Amino acid sequence: MYMRQLFRSSHLQWARRATFPKHSQGRLQRARRWTHSGGGTYRAVIFDMSGVLIPSPGRVAAEWELQNHIPPGTIRKAWISGGENGPWMKLMRGEITTEDFLQEFGRLCSEIVKTSVPVGSFFSLLTSDQVAKQFPVMTEAITQIRAKGLRTAVLSNNFYLPNGKSFLPLDRKQFDVVVESCLEGVCKPDPRIYKLCLERLGLQPSESIFLDDLGPNLKAAASLGIRTIQVNDPETAVKELETLLGFTMRMVIPNTGPVRETVEIPRDSLEKYLKDLLGTQSTGPLELLRFDHGQSSPTYYVRLGNHQLVLKRKPLGTLVPSTHAVEREFRIMKALANAGVPVPKVLDLCEDSRVLGSRFYLFMYSPALVEREDSALSVEPDQVSVLYIYLDSVFCKLYNSKGLICFGLNSYGLHQDYILQQMQTWIKQYRASEPGTIPAMERLIQWLPRHLPKQQKMTVVHGNFRLDNLLFHPEKTEVLAVLDWELSTLGDPLADAAFSCLTHYLPSSFPGSLLRGLRDCDLTQLGIPTAEEYLRMYCCHLEIPPPENWNFYMALSFFRMAIILQGVHKRSLPGQAGLAATEQNEKLTEYVSNLAWDFAVKEGFRVFKEMPPQNHY
Repeated sequence: MYMRQLFRSSHLQWARRATFPKHSQGRLQRARRWTHSGGGTYRAVIFDMSGVLIPSPGRVAAEWELQNHIPPGTIRKAWISGGENGPWMKLMRGEITTEDFLQEFGRLCSEIVKTSVPVGSFFSLLTSDQVAKQFPVMTEAITQIRAKGLRTAVLSNNFYLPNGKSFLPLDRKQFDVVVESCLEGVCKPDPRIYKLCLERLGLQPSESIFLDDLGPNLKAAASLGIRTIQVNDPETAVKELETLLGFTMRMVIPNTGPVRETVEIPRDSLEKYLKDLLGTQSTGPLELLRFDHGQSSPTYYVRLGNHQLVLKRKPLGTLVPSTHAVEREFRIMKALANAGVPVPKVLDLCEDSRVLGSRFYLFMYSPALVEREDSALSVEPDQVSVLYIYLDSVFCKLYNSKGLICFGLNSYGLHQDYILQQMQTWIKQYRASEPGTIPAMERLIQWLPRHLPKQQKMTVVHGNFRLDNLLFHPEKTEVLAVLDWELSTLGDPLADAAFSCLTHYLPSSFPGSLLRGLRDCDLTQLGIPTAEEYLRMYCCHLEIPPPENWNFYMALSFFRMAIILQGVHKRSLPGQAGLAATEQNEKLTEYVSNLAWDFAVKEGFRVFKEMPPQNHY
């Protein structure tokens, strides 16, 4: 549970950014400069493409020659043949078509090795999606450079493809300026193309840094006064760029840390599994971090080559039955992926415990933000309202019983007696982890099964339905994914509604790391709907009347939360899960169970008041 912790941020940054028009942001960015040791300022970074952002043609050619038994250096000799008037340079200036280039280039290669050379095969490989992928370290660097307010440009010797489009396998949105040789009719190291790039950036040469892998191109840029970095290895080049600019360009994965010994996993086995799954030929090291706020199933950030993933697995050791249901979570997210419900993109479920010691599944990592309910306290009221509208509307996409069969979920859970089944399951879990007798819990175990509500609707139930389980777009008011589906099933959607309102009834001083309270806050001033307002909005989407027995659902929700707290406390004792201040959890269980009983008492009074008067004769 609590997958939301993967993406937690301390502030609603996207909400703040949304209050500033894009053109204002641009003016702010253009005003920023980064001072260097020479006393001047850098305002832009210019990137060559091949050899800097994507693999160099020379390295691709060397691998292709080896695989196809072509004498080493054949492609390079053909490249330089004819100098400025050779077919390669003409192609990059856009002076000949791709077809004419391949015919002339193939003739040159064949003359060099005295046999036919399939240059079309090489050209296809050079321009393929498999090869022409931007290095992740460069993607991260560009993101950080732009975040600091500097401008970016790509200055590329490239060419036209057979379809008439230029070869630029990059996201153009990364760059303020794109200069392509085949479109301009001039190539590096001709000084004119550098001057054209600077002109479009609106900068002086000394205000820019240029990265390229070829000496002649760097020499020409330096002669104009541009600071240069030669790229032999992208990682090393980024470190040099960091030194010049004075800030880090490596992506920081929030809320992660080294993998502790108690939650270590066999890296060699994982790397082999990932390469078999992804088909990647990456030779880079496997990067593995542990998300440090997870309360239930151990969760990891995994990076291999261009792939950034999240791995979630069952804990090791003896577990309480029906807990840590990573299989269910994988199944529901896969089923809902194409059903209009935003969920993380899952990749694979591994049920072979021999791979990592327990079952696990993988989904795509996203650097987007997830906001806790308490973080909304520092945001403008109209922005907070947007969050609660999304909390309501996104989940209500689930609540359509006609869609269950389409989702492939008609057998996902028990269709009848959902609350009773939930009660039985949670009581078993409590008995398996109870520390001793808690009077309120004993009363609830007796009272709740005797006051079960009549279920109005049967839908997919999330089971941990709260604002901080929505993954928001970092800049737009858009929900990218709904997280934490371990407790999902088919059942009564009002149980989700009540669970999402727990925070309304907890004090802001509540010491638990799972929830922060709003009970003593001015909700009107903060722009947060009351629990009653939220329930009306929720029921409107469900097309059902607000329940009279709302206090029962709140009692059930706090009863569940008390059991969750107790389970976390028990797991923290032998070090199976990380949780600060574990000594508080036993007291929290009792505190929350007392809140649950308070709601049970309120429901009891409501039922008593509505009872018809007894006639005494």
